[in-house]
Amino acid sequence: MKKPILLLVCLGLLSSLSFAQRNKTSKAETKNETEGFVFTTVVDLKATPVKNQASTGTCWCFATTSFIESELLRMGKGEYDLSEMFIVRNNYTDRLKDNYLRQGKGNLGPGSLSHDWMKQFSEEGIVPEEVYSGLNYGSPTHNHSELQSFINAVAAVPVQRRKESDQYQQIVNSVLDIYLGKVPETFTYKGVTYTPRSFAESLGINPADYVEITSYSHFPFYTQGLLEVPDNWTMGRFYNVPLDELIEIMDYSLNNGYTVNWDGDVSERNFSHTNGVALLPEIQKAEDMSATDRARLERMAQGGSQMSIPEPPKPGPEASVSQEYRQEGYESFVTTDDHLMHLTGIVRDQNGVKYYKTKNSWGTERNAFGGYLNMSESFVRAKTMFIMVHKDAIPPAIKTKLGLTAFGQQL
Repeated sequence: MKKPILLLVCLGLLSSLSFAQRNKTSKAETKNETEGFVFTTVVDLKATPVKNQASTGTCWCFATTSFIESELLRMGKGEYDLSEMFIVRNNYTDRLKDNYLRQGKGNLGPGSLSHDWMKQFSEEGIVPEEVYSGLNYGSPTHNHSELQSFINAVAAVPVQRRKESDQYQQIVNSVLDIYLGKVPETFTYKGVTYTPRSFAESLGINPADYVEITSYSHFPFYTQGLLEVPDNWTMGRFYNVPLDELIEIMDYSLNNGYTVNWDGDVSERNFSHTNGVALLPEIQKAEDMSATDRARLERMAQGGSQMSIPEPPKPGPEASVSQEYRQEGYESFVTTDDHLMHLTGIVRDQNGVKYYKTKNSWGTERNAFGGYLNMSESFVRAKTMFIMVHKDAIPPAIKTKLGLTAFGQQL
């Protein structure tokens, strides 16, 4: 049994090296590497331009903001560029309070989930990007490394003193003001004066219309339960459906004009933003490998250093993903809560395989596809943590099973 296990470990090592190496390829090389794929558009929904979260862990905010911006386009409200950092700033205030009440054991990192965006939107409102860019520290792109260090340091003081003093609150606000900018009490946008809350109200977005849905078997289907991941520090609850119905919801949503907010695992070998694709190929059995591949992996298993980089993803047979496969990935920590992105369409490759057109938040220069990639259905079936959709984007029969009312809540 040891040899197959070692081989699988080696494959994982190759995976990491391959991903890192492919991220260094030039645009010209990237174009050559993707010549094996020919995609045909099936659904292509409206979305705002790709943004860059840069050196921050705020994908949750960029993805959900993009999702809401597409909702505004769908609703005929026009194109908006909303401020991610307005939401992030208010989220930091909440997580500092949470950390204090947890006696210093809270999640102070930058990660959160889609429901945290909705909470801040409901309570604090929103502003346009031009009003609050969050770039108040002389950088052309976001970089929260120093800000995060100060957040961590400041957070420790009230825990040690067992008291959140007025001075502590002033220091927190000063740190956030210095790095992200002061929050405007009022602002003028297109000739109209707003507060952040009145501007949010003007958009016509009702947070109760949006639900988060997952597919795991450790709590009953058609109920709500927790996802036990660190970024769910606010203990948000998720509707649970069987895997086939999760895919049905995604397809129904996109085919009916609603985009999908997606959270999942992007740490896999065959997730390649550089190459614009994410796949889940069939696992190659050791006996089916070439003699050269077997010899290389044997050397690695024995501690040898000689290795070659696997080829970029190519079209081909993909793994069959069951409910049990998903659950095993979750409970063995192989499938992790890495990244949120925004699904805006469906494409098919030359073999008829379905992919989801995905808008990332890593800027437009890191691949040759304007910051988009296509994730195969098999990859999505295996690596989706949860989705957020408008309640009207759920097929009626599934909505009935979930007991959803007009307000997105269970009866």
